[in-house]
Amino acid sequence: MSKKLKINTWTAILNIVNCVLFTISWFVIFGTAFTDALGSTANATSGAATFFYVMAWIGVVLNAICIYQSHKYGIKMTGGILGTIGSVCFGLTAVLAFPAIVLLIISCVFLFQQHPANNGNQNQ
Repeated sequence: MSKKLKINTWTAILNIVNCVLFTISWFVIFGTAFTDALGSTANATSGAATFFYVMAWIGVVLNAICIYQSHKYGIKMTGGILGTIGSVCFGLTAVLAFPAIVLLIISCVFLFQQHPANNGNQNQ
């Protein structure tokens, strides 16, 4: 029986937080862009976008760590792989927010389950 990893659980929680953030990101970015267009003295759009992109790249790093740790302890790596792809999608461009959200939701399911990897040599 494989070990349950806390890094997988915490990364799944971060992926849920990122789903919420990616959902509101378009509203926040468009709202700050509209405020900037009305003549605000500060450029808030770049600061708001930077926050969302930083959260996405933190997700990439944590999901990559999950892949490594899951491989090391014989846990399926599907959750970490999907989480990495989802976070990279948003990290490259906010236009891919919807696919990123879908991938992160599916990733959370696999990260919370932490099923043992089937190595082909186990008879069940």
